[in-house]
Amino acid sequence: MYTRLLPVPSHTFFLFGPRGTGKTTWLQQHFPAAKWFDLVRTEELLRLMRRPEEFRTEIEALLGDHWIVVDEIQKYPTLLNDVQALIATHGNRFRFALTGSSARKLRRMEVNLLAGRALTRSFFPLTGAELEYDFDIDDLLRFGCLPKVRTEPEIAVDILEAYAATYLKEEIQQEALVKDLGSFTRFLDIAALMNGQIVNVAAIARDAAVARPTVQRYFDTLIDTLIGVWLPAWRPRVKVKEVQHAKFYFFDPGVVNALAGRLRDPLDKQDQGFLLETLVLHELRAAMTMRNCGGLLSYWRTPTGTEIDFIWSRAKIAIGIEIKLSTVWKREFGAALKELHAATHLQQCFAVYLGATRLKDGPIEVLPLKTFMQALATGEILP
Repeated sequence: MYTRLLPVPSHTFFLFGPRGTGKTTWLQQHFPAAKWFDLVRTEELLRLMRRPEEFRTEIEALLGDHWIVVDEIQKYPTLLNDVQALIATHGNRFRFALTGSSARKLRRMEVNLLAGRALTRSFFPLTGAELEYDFDIDDLLRFGCLPKVRTEPEIAVDILEAYAATYLKEEIQQEALVKDLGSFTRFLDIAALMNGQIVNVAAIARDAAVARPTVQRYFDTLIDTLIGVWLPAWRPRVKVKEVQHAKFYFFDPGVVNALAGRLRDPLDKQDQGFLLETLVLHELRAAMTMRNCGGLLSYWRTPTGTEIDFIWSRAKIAIGIEIKLSTVWKREFGAALKELHAATHLQQCFAVYLGATRLKDGPIEVLPLKTFMQALATGEILP
């Protein structure tokens, strides 16, 4: 068991995260006495759909103050109306932890999202801090950070292949109302190969033999089900033309490799580079949630290929982060960071590499991967 570092909210909250990241285990640890409604269980879901009034009457029968857990609320979002009514009637006597591995139905059915009455928190695979920095980097890039993978490494390949087959191809197919599983599978294969790269929807549609609007809908589905994230282009208005198209990243390196069918073979350097970016993006997103610091993540690139992998920005603050799959730091690696820092577009600059020594290159703090993870966890990177 790993100790998860997400702080426990004191008020009603939504907890969103992909399947298999450990949301249910975390809730069981922190709310052992809670009243539990598990909508993953078919019999529980059908019971409440047949007799929805039992949800409210069972809760109101509880004595004293109580936490109520509703696991996978997107399976029956109508219950949110009862949640709001219970909060309005009883105040803080009943507080709710509402989990979901898909925000699709909640966003698109215009359901009651408890505006002003519920916090929103995100849950991720294990971070470096939660692993206590005890990992082999190559192993992490190959198999990722899902808790079950880290606790049962001897069957990591089987776990990830089953994850790809079961969760991503069956459950997402249901979410997307995909009738042609073959086209969706071809799309997933190509999307995995394009992980971390600028998305060309027309090219993907051509390679997958799928209509362009369908490809866009498939991407929207991956975003809505929390399997992937768009990384938009940052536009600081420097005196150069900037790339405007977004990149797409899956949420975990192991899942990328499972979808791309490369779990059983050694990774090549190009794949490792994008997987390292995927891992660092995961760490950044998790840190933003755990520290509740807000801000936006993006990347910067010019048509000539000058690029900064990640920009974290909030209000008038912008921090650049460059990722290099190298054990040696070369000064030319930081050229783009130095240029934007000199033009005052970036207030701080960091670089992540696979060397063992912390370095200083002009305005750039160059950090080994594990050192960067520790600095993220302690608040040294994001204010």
